[in-house]
Amino acid sequence: MTFAGRTAISGVGYTAFSRDSGRSVLSQATEASRSAVEDAGLTLADVDGIVSYSLFDDSVPAQAVATALGLPAPRYLLDMSLGGQAPCYVVLNAAMAVASGLASTVVCFRALNGRSAVRVGSTVAAGIGGQYRYPMGLTAYPQYIAMWARRYLVETGASEQDLGAVAVAQREFAATNPRAVVREPLTLDKYLASPLLADPFRVADCTTEVDGACAVVVTSLDRARDLPRRPAVIRSGAYSAVPRPGLDIGDPLYCDDWSRNYTGRLADDLWKRAGIGPADVDVAEIYDCFTSVVLMSVEGLGLAGRGGGADFVRAGRVPVNTHGGLLCEGYLHGMNTVAEGVLQVQGRAVNQVPAARNCVVTSGAWMDGSALVLSSDD
Repeated sequence: MTFAGRTAISGVGYTAFSRDSGRSVLSQATEASRSAVEDAGLTLADVDGIVSYSLFDDSVPAQAVATALGLPAPRYLLDMSLGGQAPCYVVLNAAMAVASGLASTVVCFRALNGRSAVRVGSTVAAGIGGQYRYPMGLTAYPQYIAMWARRYLVETGASEQDLGAVAVAQREFAATNPRAVVREPLTLDKYLASPLLADPFRVADCTTEVDGACAVVVTSLDRARDLPRRPAVIRSGAYSAVPRPGLDIGDPLYCDDWSRNYTGRLADDLWKRAGIGPADVDVAEIYDCFTSVVLMSVEGLGLAGRGGGADFVRAGRVPVNTHGGLLCEGYLHGMNTVAEGVLQVQGRAVNQVPAARNCVVTSGAWMDGSALVLSSDD
């Protein structure tokens, strides 16, 4: 039995996002998971699955959270060693578990002290490819994505003003989002006057690392229809990697095209499985560890033509990252991007898009990643 159109997300849960939580990762994971279950109108006795992911050992395992929650009968526990490409992917795996009967109610969570403990943006990306990168001075994640961003600008004729358009647009959404860590007004002039961090990126182009947790609850659609919240139907999902995606998180050296990312490779499968196309999308929640990723992704998905990503964002016909994105709300490695998509199709987001029926969500920046299509249950 396929998961597409037969499974749904029933609830979401958050902790506060901060720069120094003063709490353990386990306590935050437990809080967000419990909140998501309560939001769905379920009890912990209903939960029989936990799925999560971590990067550089920055989180806690699914088994630990199942223990902390006191789940009476876990049947599906899954941990992935992935970063930002994981959120849609873990939801996809949870949906397949539910559809196949391996579990009935699965909590997907991401929790970390991403500001006060392990900071991805300033961490040496260890791995077996490091021996090739470090002699060139490539040690931190922003440097890697900056190369992809510059190649995109060269190949498409886009400019730094186009990167700034993403930062400015998302800051406007963040200003009205009480969860957002960064809410100060930003103009394009102010953006361009700020110093470069890793050419072509400025601080406003980069994700805001935070401490916190976020979770969602996956059930069958039939069961979701009996719960208090309007179901966010998992209409489609897909994962893809580019050819020769590398030896580790910081190794894109064998990739053929540094001006595109994974979205162009999964788009056909995603839309075919959904039975709709880019023209049917009402709101887009796009993984945005850096502004350039938004431009590549909306183009790869077919929401905009090649080089037209910034104009698409500026036009605002399809709002992008209505929570302010990872740039502003906080870098929960994209699980909060999935949660925002759920809230939009349920009709209860802070910056609600009127009559939002179909939402596309992406997870991942460059070599590989995943995506979901979430729809209202009309």
